[in-house]
Amino acid sequence: MSLCSPSLRLPVPKLEDTIRRYLNAQKPLLNDDQFRKTEELAHHFEKGIGRELHEQLVAQDNQNKHTSYITGPWFDMYLKAREPVVLNFNAFMSFNPDPKSEYNDQLIRATNMTVSAIRFMKTFRAGYLEPEVFHLNPEKSDTQIFKKIIRFVPSSLSWFGAYMVNAYPLDMSQYFRLFNSTRLPKLNRDELYTDEKAKHLLVLRHGNFYVFDVLDRDGNMLKPSEIQAHLKYILSDNSPAPAFPLGYLSSENRDTWALLRKNLLDNGNEAALQKVDSAMFCLSLDDFSVKDFVHLSHTMLHGDGANRWYDKSFNLIITKDGTAGVNFEHSWGDGVAVLRFQNEVFKDSTKAPAISPQSQPASVDSSGAVQKLDFKLNDALKAGITKAKQKFDATVESLSLNLIQFHEGGKDLLKQKKVSPDAVAQLAFQMAFFRQYNQTVATYESCSTAAFKHGRTETIRPASIHTKKCSEAFVKELAKHSTEELQKLIVECSKYHGRLTKEAAMGQGFDRHLFGLRYLASSKGIALPDFYQDQAYARLNHNIISTSTLVSPAVQLGGFGPVVSDGFGVGYQVHDDWIGCNVSSYPTRNGKEFLQCVCKSLEDIFNVLKGKKIGS
Repeated sequence: MSLCSPSLRLPVPKLEDTIRRYLNAQKPLLNDDQFRKTEELAHHFEKGIGRELHEQLVAQDNQNKHTSYITGPWFDMYLKAREPVVLNFNAFMSFNPDPKSEYNDQLIRATNMTVSAIRFMKTFRAGYLEPEVFHLNPEKSDTQIFKKIIRFVPSSLSWFGAYMVNAYPLDMSQYFRLFNSTRLPKLNRDELYTDEKAKHLLVLRHGNFYVFDVLDRDGNMLKPSEIQAHLKYILSDNSPAPAFPLGYLSSENRDTWALLRKNLLDNGNEAALQKVDSAMFCLSLDDFSVKDFVHLSHTMLHGDGANRWYDKSFNLIITKDGTAGVNFEHSWGDGVAVLRFQNEVFKDSTKAPAISPQSQPASVDSSGAVQKLDFKLNDALKAGITKAKQKFDATVESLSLNLIQFHEGGKDLLKQKKVSPDAVAQLAFQMAFFRQYNQTVATYESCSTAAFKHGRTETIRPASIHTKKCSEAFVKELAKHSTEELQKLIVECSKYHGRLTKEAAMGQGFDRHLFGLRYLASSKGIALPDFYQDQAYARLNHNIISTSTLVSPAVQLGGFGPVVSDGFGVGYQVHDDWIGCNVSSYPTRNGKEFLQCVCKSLEDIFNVLKGKKIGS
């Protein structure tokens, strides 16, 4: 591989490394007999059909140097899934409030964020958006001098400069799908649709759909005062909420929705749907204020179902009190692209706001510029919307969201004690689940592989023999261990987790490789190898604790639904001096109790690191 290549290709790991890593992840989940059986199946796979599939995958990868081995299978995995996107795939990230409180007015913030989003889009399309850089050694590369130098190096060589200090420009191939894009429901497999020529914005309020152009015929943005005038017009429209809100259809099972969409198209709604699908993005204006963080999470994760279009690449949601967030569809891209968008929009809308509280909307004819979309609904469509609403309401009713903020320490103290902040958060989840349910279960932590061309994500497996041993010591055997011994156990967990994280970020996990081999077997019509039929394999991929983390000056909190019905969806942030955690669950699990156990675990870990003796 040439060091001067403009971007690194995602490596296909060695098969023996993948099997070793897989078995390491299985160890804490199985008893000795189960592990022996799984080990036997794994080695048999490694020497036989697995080896053949691996060689085919490597050959295929070598013939497709324009992409990565995971891209096709990963798109397929998302687009073939038939479950509703809401709560199963869509995630949310909510913005921090504008530091200037008078700017947190719904109309002002909606205008400023819309303008900033369009500025971001135009910068990206013009090719002026600087690539983000993934720093493996931030001390050397995350500096102003590095950023200045790298900016003026031709793109064909900038990768080489970055490589020398262990910093990798991140893949930006997903970004074009941020705008004018939607996921179209189709039988068996959905499609992603993008129309970069479209110049309009979609606005939802009270379940009504409005569109207006935000770019003129030359592609220049409308004056902010005109955008403000059009949004003000929509906010003061007294139209009643529709009896059959179309938004619910995008919350349906994908095949059900595909058939209903065909009915919509056959019923004379093609032009209206085209406006929805091609819109730059969906701006959802809610008519209520946010009460607290739990209410905020419910609002941004699912809302009421009528005032969202879950298929859009993202919904920018702004409530009556100016609280803002993004709900994004997951098949087209990952959190890295959305977070970059949010960071830029937050920075631009707060540092260089297009309008101020004193700004007057332009004197324009909004009634001519803003089009309210009308949908022609027959009885089958009305029945379909009613049924979708019933299902949506029942699912949302069964969902619990719980939050904690742990204020006894954060990143600063953990770094001072030379342990990884992320490792400590993950250890706390393991310890908490062990305290609550007396077991160690399959756990998933998402890790971006955007340092590689067309990289998506890799899985970090935080449940290890180290976290299990540490959890047992803290929860069941406190009296047997000195504070020093407990400290050692934490450090061991931290080192191991650090290694897993680095491996995953560099494309050296095992999950995507095994997924790619399984996908290849299936696409060639090969019978599913015994390795994949092992109950232990199924159990490892039934992720009871699914986790994702982010910290950003723009984002207040983020979250997602549980990925299995008996699981927890854990969004968390480790700040300088506190740790935040947002947990979703269904009735089979108690999220509130889980978070109490997380708090207890964090307390114990921090006390031990401070050298204090702890009681059980």
